Amino acid sequence: MKVTATVPLEKAPEWAVLERNLIKVMEEAVHPFLQKYTHPDGRIIWKEGIHDSRDGADDFYESFYNWPLLYLLGGEDRLLELGQRQWDATTQLMEEIGHIHKEYEIGYDQFHQSESYIYFYLLCMADPDHPTNLDRARRFAGFYLNEDPDAQNYDPEHKIIRCAHNGSKGPRWLYEEHEEVSYGYSPGMAVYGMPFHDLEGIERIEDLKDPVLARRMGDAMKERMSKGDVATNIHVCSLITNAYLLTHDAKYRDWLLEYIDAWIDRAEANDGLLPDNVGLDGEVGQYMSGKWYGSMYGWAWPHGFYNIGMAAILAGTQCYLLTRDTKYLELPRAQIRKIMEQGKMADLHELAEQMSLRHHWIGQFEALDDDSVSWVVPYRFTDTGWFDYQPMGVVYPASLWNVTADDEDWDTIQSIREKESYDWRKVVPSHTKEDGGHEQPWIAFLQGENPNYPVEILQASLAQVYRRMDMIRCDETDPRDNHIHWWQEHNPVTTEALIQLTLGAPQLLYNGGLLHAPLRYFDANHKRPGLPPDIGALVTRVERNCLGLHLVNLNAVDPRAVIVQAGTLAEHRFTTVQYDRLASTYPGEPTTYAADPAETENRTESVNDASFRVELPPGMQIQMDIGIERCMNDPTYRFPW
Repeated sequence: MKVTATVPLEKAPEWAVLERNLIKVMEEAVHPFLQKYTHPDGRIIWKEGIHDSRDGADDFYESFYNWPLLYLLGGEDRLLELGQRQWDATTQLMEEIGHIHKEYEIGYDQFHQSESYIYFYLLCMADPDHPTNLDRARRFAGFYLNEDPDAQNYDPEHKIIRCAHNGSKGPRWLYEEHEEVSYGYSPGMAVYGMPFHDLEGIERIEDLKDPVLARRMGDAMKERMSKGDVATNIHVCSLITNAYLLTHDAKYRDWLLEYIDAWIDRAEANDGLLPDNVGLDGEVGQYMSGKWYGSMYGWAWPHGFYNIGMAAILAGTQCYLLTRDTKYLELPRAQIRKIMEQGKMADLHELAEQMSLRHHWIGQFEALDDDSVSWVVPYRFTDTGWFDYQPMGVVYPASLWNVTADDEDWDTIQSIREKESYDWRKVVPSHTKEDGGHEQPWIAFLQGENPNYPVEILQASLAQVYRRMDMIRCDETDPRDNHIHWWQEHNPVTTEALIQLTLGAPQLLYNGGLLHAPLRYFDANHKRPGLPPDIGALVTRVERNCLGLHLVNLNAVDPRAVIVQAGTLAEHRFTTVQYDRLASTYPGEPTTYAADPAETENRTESVNDASFRVELPPGMQIQMDIGIERCMNDPTYRFPW
């Protein structure tokens, strides 16, 4: 099915001009970044010799993760080539350092693994026929289906991943029997507090400066955390789902459902809350004296709801898309609901020093007026109850609503807004590690309360690119001396604004999130993903059964053609498209010196498909209301052709 834009571009929208400018600036910005921080073959300039830390490879990969994402949104072909080169070069470097075996992590926690593997998932989405990545996707998933004799990570009897650290060499037991373990004080980890609060003589994090007490904490960690499954392992869902989206092999879906069904049973037995630990015998609390909390990356330490909430959302949405069974959505909804039930009003400035993730709330603090009292929820739980109160991350319910468009998830978003006291319309220029944090002003825009948001967020995004380019130019350090976060803190690519405005979705979840949105675009003439050159797109309306979309061709010479797809995974179906078309004469006679104002009329066409084509002649635009039915198709990375 095809529609053609016929309404002349009498005034180029500011948002469209800024959108294309942002893409162009970022396309150019990656080259100075590469020149300064990588060798000619793409490997990061890094310390010589073997890295003797147990730390994983995530920070190296994260430095380039959103380059294929920018390509998927409409960036130039070179971005995909560079994205693939940087993945391959980083993998080679990590093999040399000792973090990688068979092109995959030898054994690290899934919270961190999932940060780097979003890069791989985006490469797979951008080019699902890439033979090397297809082989990798199967092999990586196979490490958890026990297809590799050297990587027996999964226990099918108890339905657990056997250790918190896992990978291509199987369970990487945190501590050996003979190993002496110490967990001492460090300024970087002090903000997260102590792993355990029930050890004699250890009352404060500063007590761990004492070597004897540090050894006592280490012994407790060895006893309680060294083996068994943990809730943060649920982040591995995306690795398995990625293999399914490429191959549609039922074994991946079957493994995923088996593993998550077991976690759902454990949560239901714990009043809806996910327990964070399971012993090798399949018992919750086996090494925690029966407690459902306390393991690595669990409810007590270091992040709590921050990572467990994301894990539950990944599991819930992915299993739902594969089955359309709403029981899977209850898993993340229950975690959100339980946390919100503990919410309270508090002074954010007074709480700031106690927040373990206070750097995440730049927008909230900037949007406060003279009254700094707002609504907060606890992110962590230990023997003394709930603690670590912080603002509620809107990205959690927004990520669910983005997939389902259910009223329940939208009502949760509105409930948070009603409780909080700051202005949701304010755009604060910032670029966090997650490249997110602007969900509130975007949601206000969708509600019709923030009409200038597209221009403001694009201007803010451009400002962040300019800032990072200045940081690169001013950087006189030796790259071999820098810490492992240095490159990701200088990466000039930012995609949140483009995802929100062109796809009608929040930024993907940083820890393992797949790119979910109600829309996706393909360049019909060049047979590649993303918006064609010169095309601006703005999603003006997102409802369960209808999307509003404005497409603009800024080119005055060349026509463009866009395939609009229902969902990034073709999981939805379009029903109808209502669009405006020219109902008056244009461009008029040359002797009139000016065209008469364009008059338009509405037309409705049936689609009943997962995609349709839009022809955009030079200097033309089209505004559409698109009917949509959610989650009707088996999700796939396959292209429309």
